[in-house]
Amino acid sequence: MIKKIIQEGMKVRNKKISMRMCLGCREMKPKKELTRIVRTVDGKIEVDPTGKKSGRGAYLCKNDQCIQICIKENRLSKALNSHITKEIALRIKDELTNL
Repeated sequence: MIKKIIQEGMKVRNKKISMRMCLGCREMKPKKELTRIVRTVDGKIEVDPTGKKSGRGAYLCKNDQCIQICIKENRLSKALNSHITKEIALRIKDELTNL
């Protein structure tokens, strides 16, 4: 998706909008609409609201159904190449619903 921005001097510049796929609904959405889950270098699984932490990341909608599908079908484990326990999944679900 491309967004047009008008700059000084009436020049038009096209700016690319980064698209990412939600793990739950599998829809492509703008990166800013999604929340990033990251596996850090030391192996911890964290919610990354800024989207700038280093590590392997996966994106989710803030929709409760997407979160449930992602946990139920083990999509988060596959995307992060890490085992996700039920405790970690519940903690992530709580953090995402409280954002």
